[in-house]
Amino acid sequence: MTRTALYQQMQLKKSYLCVGLDTDIHRIPKHLLQLEDPIFEFNKQIIDATKELCIAYKPNIAFYESLGTKGWEALEKTMDYIPKTHFTIADAKRGDIGNTSKMYAKAFFENMNFDAVTVAPYMGIDSVSPFLEYDNKWVILLALTSNEGSHNFQMLPQEDGQPLYVHVMQKAMEWGSPDKLMFVLGATHPEKFENLRTIAPKHFFLVPGIGAQGGDLQAVSTYASNSEIGILVNSSRGIIYASHGEDFAEKAQAAALKIQQEMAVLF
Repeated sequence: MTRTALYQQMQLKKSYLCVGLDTDIHRIPKHLLQLEDPIFEFNKQIIDATKELCIAYKPNIAFYESLGTKGWEALEKTMDYIPKTHFTIADAKRGDIGNTSKMYAKAFFENMNFDAVTVAPYMGIDSVSPFLEYDNKWVILLALTSNEGSHNFQMLPQEDGQPLYVHVMQKAMEWGSPDKLMFVLGATHPEKFENLRTIAPKHFFLVPGIGAQGGDLQAVSTYASNSEIGILVNSSRGIIYASHGEDFAEKAQAAALKIQQEMAVLF
């Protein structure tokens, strides 16, 4: 998907919501477990309930590959079911030597036709560049994450006093343009977004951590947005597990609607 098409979907729906499909076989409603493919059925109902309110879906690949062949089959069916109007992100956090990254890129961009994949930058340019070779496909580079251990490396001050994640962003911007490179920036660090926007004024930010992880949507929207919105805000557990009963899809829709209505004021 092109940058223009992504922005058009945002304007159409007055939304920059990404729904994370972190579908855990142990957390989905029990009545689905009797079905042949409970993971896909859960995803299908979540998609039906939220597709008018969000502009992207982000399956977390670990939840699928942990189930072996059946998990991959559920993921493939999910990808086929997501409307083509929606931006799709493989939350795979890949990143390896060049020839291996090339195979990862082939897997997610060619075989499964995702629009984007999350990539770890620790091994440098040769681990990232194979993903950037595809037209209208995106690298979403891990920069400042929302997990507790993010301070272990990402925030370490460098010789110029700037934290490591700033240097990661600055270097990566030499590799990929705003038309194919985004950054993962966690919502649990909203006080940093104003500075991050000055560093990367045109690049999209994928912002996880809203909802279950305590991120503040209003703060993120205020400090992280640019003239083209420039942010995808992800919510996973707060939407898909809004209920564990037979009304799970209805509750997911209500949770997504609440977020979308808060987002609409930015348009």
